[in-house]
Amino acid sequence: MIHYVERTNRKLTQFLESIRHSDFSTSFSDRGLGRSFEGLNRAFNEVIREFRKNRAEKEEHYNYLLTVVQHVSIGIIAFRKDGKVDIFNNAVKRLLKINNLKQIQDLDAVKQELPGLLLSMKAGDRQLIKLVVDDELQQLSVYATEFRMRGEEFLLVSLQNISTELEEKEIESWQKLIRVLTHEIMNSITPISSLASTVQDLLLENSDEIVRMRELDEDDIEGVQQALSTIQNRSQGLLTFVETYRNLTRIPRPNFRYFPVAELFDRAHVLLRPKMDKYAITCNARVFPEELMITADPDLIDQVMINLLLNSIDAVKETERPKITVTAAVNANGRVSIDFADNGIGIKPDILDKIFMPFFTSKKEGSGIGLSLSRQIMHLHKGTITVKSKPGEGTVFTLIF
Repeated sequence: MIHYVERTNRKLTQFLESIRHSDFSTSFSDRGLGRSFEGLNRAFNEVIREFRKNRAEKEEHYNYLLTVVQHVSIGIIAFRKDGKVDIFNNAVKRLLKINNLKQIQDLDAVKQELPGLLLSMKAGDRQLIKLVVDDELQQLSVYATEFRMRGEEFLLVSLQNISTELEEKEIESWQKLIRVLTHEIMNSITPISSLASTVQDLLLENSDEIVRMRELDEDDIEGVQQALSTIQNRSQGLLTFVETYRNLTRIPRPNFRYFPVAELFDRAHVLLRPKMDKYAITCNARVFPEELMITADPDLIDQVMINLLLNSIDAVKETERPKITVTAAVNANGRVSIDFADNGIGIKPDILDKIFMPFFTSKKEGSGIGLSLSRQIMHLHKGTITVKSKPGEGTVFTLIF
């Protein structure tokens, strides 16, 4: 009896040791010991088979994911907090021209600052990195996320070369800006040139290649005065345009502060309340939660708030029951979002993609720099400004910090 009990204990020990060491090649069998031992062996073998099957499925799943990771065209690197690389794909090899990568610190051969930059990234961080690889400039968009595995923290970064896309956008932006500048400058230069020629004809005459002053009557003097006055006004307008353009490129660096979002609404409402009362506009501001805080430069964001509210006022002032609603909350990605919604005339689809261009405006009295300035300010805050609109139904501008 002791012999049989110890035999069972040995089988249990062998079975548990096999599971502990993931050794599923073991099989159990006994002959002539009775049905109880046969049932025990059968149960052991079935459990071992299930473990073997599960391990095979996990290995297939791992190989499947590994194949997908290696196939994608975006570079992927997963590494531990100490810099030890767990996995990197073929796209990283092509982008950075490397064959092996065991430590993130090894990337200093590509760019000296690159390892430190990757190690300092946190979940959700985005960076634009310029590299020169094989005498070719690459602009990499780097995005980071964090995860835990086996009780250890890992950082996963993706690298994508967006040089071509950036060049296309840069060329497109330059073309748009040149069109605007050309339009504004030509509108001022053409009448100045024409009037200067008119003044010359009124004041001077050429006879025998000798230039003399004309004798002017009252009508001539009045004409010269009007021409010079127009030249002065158009020149002043051109100087104002150039000064406005200079201001667009001189936005100060943000002075970040942690403060309640409600403060932004209060300051903007006090400033614009007379204008809203003039057009009987209802303005509602909501903050969820009420104590929602934000890290930003209050002075610069005040400017953005005022620009967007002025646009909303202009859109609803001729609408029946004009209404503006400003809502601040935390979005699904954990970022602060502020919506400016109005029930105004909306924005036509054909100009929706142009409203953030410098000096573009559909208003009679607009300067065309408010939205462009707002976008630059949000960019300095690592945020975005977007717009959705339906003609006749209203517009929603969204700030995301």
